[in-house]
Order: sequence, then structure tokens, then C-alpha cells
Amino acid sequence: MSESSAPTVSAQAGTSEQHSVVKAAGLIGLGTFASRILGFIRDMVLARLFGATAAADAFYVAFRIPSLLRELFAEGSMSSAFIPVFTEYHTLRSKREAWELASAVFTTLLTIVTFVTMLGILAAPWLVWLLAPGFHADANKLALATLLTRVMFPYLLFISLAALAMGILNSVRAFAAPAFSPLFLNVFIIGGALFLSPYVTEPILGVAVGVVAGGAAQFAMQVPGLKLRGLLFGMRFEPGHPGVRRIGQLMVPSLLGLSVTQVNLTVSTILASFFAGGPTYLFYGMRLIQFPLGIFGVALATAILPTLSAQAARGALDELRTTFGFGLRMILFIILPAMVGLILLRTPIVHLFFEHGTFTAHDTAETALAVLCYAVGLWAFGGVRIIVAAFYSLQDTKLPAISAAIAVAANIVFSLALMPVLGAAGLALATALAAMVNGGILVVVLNRRIGGVEWRSVGLSLGRALVACLPLVAACWWVADAEVWSRPDEWIAKTVMLIVAIGLSVSGYLGVHALLKSEELDVVWGMAKRKLGRVARG
Repeated sequence: MSESSAPTVSAQAGTSEQHSVVKAAGLIGLGTFASRILGFIRDMVLARLFGATAAADAFYVAFRIPSLLRELFAEGSMSSAFIPVFTEYHTLRSKREAWELASAVFTTLLTIVTFVTMLGILAAPWLVWLLAPGFHADANKLALATLLTRVMFPYLLFISLAALAMGILNSVRAFAAPAFSPLFLNVFIIGGALFLSPYVTEPILGVAVGVVAGGAAQFAMQVPGLKLRGLLFGMRFEPGHPGVRRIGQLMVPSLLGLSVTQVNLTVSTILASFFAGGPTYLFYGMRLIQFPLGIFGVALATAILPTLSAQAARGALDELRTTFGFGLRMILFIILPAMVGLILLRTPIVHLFFEHGTFTAHDTAETALAVLCYAVGLWAFGGVRIIVAAFYSLQDTKLPAISAAIAVAANIVFSLALMPVLGAAGLALATALAAMVNGGILVVVLNRRIGGVEWRSVGLSLGRALVACLPLVAACWWVADAEVWSRPDEWIAKTVMLIVAIGLSVSGYLGVHALLKSEELDVVWGMAKRKLGRVARG
């Protein structure tokens, strides 16, 4: 190959990888979007039935325990340590060796998480006592939270196995089943709330049973995909397997690294227990933040990790830098307008979705304040996902762990400083500020580690996104200030107004990007046209 043709081939490869990442992120985002919509319905059902009552506070504190451990053993450190190693085996070794690794990891994970689950059920009273010091004065609330924790702990086992299945399928670029499996969690929680809760002495127990059943369904849905690809793991107790040992070495420091958000949320839960309704306000506030973060930020990070891992395994740092820069640009392209929209429309959104039944106007105001405080850090939450994925693709989990430890310490300091001023919402702002600290440390180190980030293209992308947000700000401000929100009923008119705000915002944002000839819009539009073309031909 001539020297002059090499850049062309490299550019074509880079474009192909970008299209592959966007296509995968789109599929994951679609599944996550469906799950988030169903999740909103779930949250509306729970808000209507339980509001911000003592039962709701007890449930969200209890659910925080397996959620934190899920991030540690499942969707966080285990997945991020497993995917780069499994990708290397699948890329450079035989299919049999990849299957043996998956089976050894499955058996080891099953053994460890079963033990942790049993230990957690036994230790539930002490765990709740530590996580909810604000409940100490209310023996009934403390007892209910303990019972809910014991009922929901098996969820950890099922969701850990589901995360392993997801890691294998994502590594071989099979994203559909993992992306849509979370739908089942929401289906079973809604079912538990509506059809089981009325028949148990403590209604919130029906929701807890739904959580466990939903976790089992998430795992079961992915089994056919593993079997189809000949990667359905079996029992193979081999903790000394070289791949298992390497995953363990990567996983230990990353227990804190990728799960920093969960750790910070847990700190917030502990402190929020001192405020009546605090755990509930923070839960619903973070749920709204997780809607764009899950659909776009997490989806993009999930899609980009196998690509970065394959490039790192080949030693193709130039390609890795290009892919990483592209990931940052796409995060800015999508997360920035979502952040602005949530900030400006926070009160109408909370009012429309949650202010029904036992959820009061006061609860709306407190939850909207939490949304505001979380939303200012949305860009950091999304950016950290991409940056940490780059570190893990290089099989470096130590630096993210160190950075995360600093961020956790910062979160505690920020929380103690802001609680007296903003109450429970101060804890949300502390979490956002801690994410900024974490992202700042990581990006500075990564910039040196990979020989520079494509800052010029990232800066231009940021500039385009900021300019494109101007019509979005105007549309959201106009709708948020409308008189209809002060009227007690008129839910249809309020729904129409919110839809109009979103429609005008998206149209204005994309229109400005089109006028500015945005590269990010070109990639997304190009993928959409190809998809529509295939549908038309099909």
C-alpha cells in the first residue's frame, strides 16, 4: 500500500468504527428508551400509591443496598473488567477458549454472589441501621426497611448473572437482548404494585417481590442469545483460570472506580434519611436524570467499550484516540440539550408525571429542586462514563479507582456543606459536583496516557451545541412560564404543552446543527437514512 493511500484507508476504518458505535448506541438507546418510558409509568404508579410516605422512604433505602452491590458486582466493575478481557480472548483466541473463560467467570461469580446474598439477608438489620441513621427514631420504619432489604437481596444474584450475559453478548456485538431485558424489571415491579400489593399486609412488599422477579426475568431473556451463539456458559469452577485472575485484578480497584455515582448516591441516601421524604425526592430526581443519561450516555459508553477494547488489544492508539474523541463529541451533542431542557422544564415534568394521589405539590417542589441540582452535573455524569470506558479498554482500573476515592471524599465534604442550606437537594448538588471532580481528574490523566485527546474537534462540537441550545432555551422558557401550570386540573392541556416544548426544542436544536453543518448530526442522519432505506427496500 502506498503512503498516500494509508490515511484514506485509516479514515475509512475510523468512519466505519464510528458508524458501528452509533448503530450499537442507537439500538441500546432504543431499548433503554423503551425501558425508561416503562420506568416512568412504574414511577407514576409508585408515586400515586405510596407518594413520599414512610413506606416509600423505607423501600428506596432498602432498594439502595442491592442497587449499590449490583453496581459493584454486576453492571459496574464486573462488566467493565470482563468485557476487555473477554474481547481479547474472543478476538485473538479460539471460540472454545472464550467459552471456557465465560464458564469459569460464571461459576466464580455465582459462588461469590450467592454467598454475598446470604450474608446480606442475615446482616440486613445492621445494613439498614448504617444506611438510614435517620430511621433510628422510628422503630416501625426501621423494621419495614429491614424486611424489604431481606426480600430484595436475591435480586443481586439474578442481576449479576444478567450483567455477565450482557457482557458476553455486547463483546460479540449483540446488543438487542441486553438492551431490552430491563423492560422486564419494570413490568414485574408494576405488576407487583398493582396486582400483588393489595393482597399483602404491607402493600409495599408487593413491589419488593416484583423487583426480584424482574431481575430473574432480565437474566432469562438473554439466555437464548447466548445459546444461539454457542456461548451459553456452564459450570466450570476454575478460579485459577488466567482470564479469571486477570478479571479479578482489574475488578478489585474498579469496585469504586466505575461505581462512584452509586457510592455517592448511597452517601446521599444515608444523609437524606434525616429529612422527611428526602430519600424519595432524591430517588425521583435521579430517575429523571437517568432518563437521558441511560438512553444516551450509558448506551454510548456500553457500545463504545468493545470497540475501544478491540483497538487497545491491537495496539491501535490512533484509532482509540479517534473513537474516544468521537464519544466525547456525541455525549456533548446529546447530553447538553437534555441538561438544559431538564433544568428549565423540571417543575412541569415532575408536576405532570408524579403529582397525583398521595404525591403533593410540596413533594413536586422538593423533587424539582433535586432535579435542578442533579442536572447541572449531567454532562459530567455522561462524560465520566466515556472516559472510564477508555481507561478500562486499556485494562487500567487503578487510576479510575483513585480518582473515584477522591470524588467520594469530595462528595462527603460538599454534602455536609450544602445540607444546611438546601436540605435534601444539597445532597443532589454535592453528587453533581463530585462527578465534575472525578471527570476532571480522569480526563487530565487520560490526555497524557493516550498521547492527547482531539481537543480541537471536541471544542468545536461544544461550541456548536451551545449555539444550537439557544432556540431550545427560548422554547422551554416560554412553556415553563405558561399559565396552564398554575391550574389544578387540565392535564391534557399540560401534556400538550410539554409535548410542544419538547418538539420545538428538538426541532430548533437540530435545525441550528444543520445550518452549522454539524459532523455529529451528519453521522446520526447518515445512519438513520441507511436504516430507513433498508426498511423501504425490505
